[in-house]
Amino acid sequence: MRNTKLSEFGLLALAGLILINGYLTVTLTSHHFSSQGLGIVLGLILAWIVTPLVIRRFSSARDMFFLPLAVFLASIGLTLILRLRPDLFIPQAMWLVAGLIAFVISVFVFRQAELIANYKYLCGIAGLILLIITIVFGVDIGGNKNWVILGPVRFQPSEFAKLLIIIFLAAYLSERRQLLSYTTKQYGPLTLPHPRFIAPLLALWGLTMAMLIVQRDLGSALLYFGTTVIMTYMASGRLSYVALALGLFVAGSAVCYFVFPHVQIRIDIWLNPWADPSGRAYQIVQSLFAFGSGGLLGTGLTYGYPTIIPEVHTDFIFAAIGEELGLAGTAAVIVAYILLVYRAFRTALSAPTPFTMLLASGLGVLTALQVFVIIGGVTKFLPLTGITLPLISYGGSSMVSSFILLGMLYAVSEATAPNE
Repeated sequence: MRNTKLSEFGLLALAGLILINGYLTVTLTSHHFSSQGLGIVLGLILAWIVTPLVIRRFSSARDMFFLPLAVFLASIGLTLILRLRPDLFIPQAMWLVAGLIAFVISVFVFRQAELIANYKYLCGIAGLILLIITIVFGVDIGGNKNWVILGPVRFQPSEFAKLLIIIFLAAYLSERRQLLSYTTKQYGPLTLPHPRFIAPLLALWGLTMAMLIVQRDLGSALLYFGTTVIMTYMASGRLSYVALALGLFVAGSAVCYFVFPHVQIRIDIWLNPWADPSGRAYQIVQSLFAFGSGGLLGTGLTYGYPTIIPEVHTDFIFAAIGEELGLAGTAAVIVAYILLVYRAFRTALSAPTPFTMLLASGLGVLTALQVFVIIGGVTKFLPLTGITLPLISYGGSSMVSSFILLGMLYAVSEATAPNE
């Protein structure tokens, strides 16, 4: 156990060195070095080194990799935000501290995850209420009506709603996994459960999709759709659910393409961005140029031109990594995400109950899909969706919700066998 503690603190210190190196590189190159900024960096490093010490006062066995991987990615994000938008560095640092606090709180709350499963319908309803609040009181920023402004603070309720929906799905599916597997009814070539067993699941999914389409937040809609389908398959083991879901996805995509102009624009840009490279497709074209300019090792931090990409600090921050850090930098980021998802599924496989197994795997699926969708969008592998890269892109809601997600995984890992 002592070696495990030393390894965890060693990884946290390594993430701290990355942040210090990034801060010094950016500020010395741009001649904006300040002792105050360096003090903020050192304070952040102290905060994430103290975090596991606080957790150990009420937690025992746990996965030692979640926090170091998170702060590694956050260090890269802070460095890039300092490079791209220096005025947002301090706000993002404050959100990182808030994320660490949320991480500790979620670890404490989810130590008894089975008690939370008893309130699955409350979690599902709360998630829907957050989406309704966005529709009623939300404002349109960047083409998506998914922001709520309260005085000087603005946040995205959908970032927190997705966690509540995951809790509902994990609890509901774990209770009805046998009914979903064996109590079936034949519908042509498909074998599906009786409608009364899957009706709440379909109702929640349908309402969520409808709300997110109204909000024009199609990236989140895709995350909800994919996570729901994969979690249902994991609980039942039936491919017929996946086949039905793919059919619904194709039909829904066709309808959205002809009904919603913004969806049609994004599909057209994806298919042929060179038809309007200086207009509607300007972002994706510049993103592709950024990746092409980066090469193997990148142009060097502060020596590229990623700032010509609109919203590069949010939706397109991975393109900035590709240009200035090159293939080596993007590979490091992707490997870190792969390790996070791997640890999530490793935790799920060792979970003591069906609920915690589905909760951990659902959170892993959500993370993997979000990373896949945003990286696929900026590389033109998928249409642009406008979601953020977890822990790296600028945004308080995304940062705090990501740390809550990792805190939930950390808490579930407490019930599993200690790490080797």
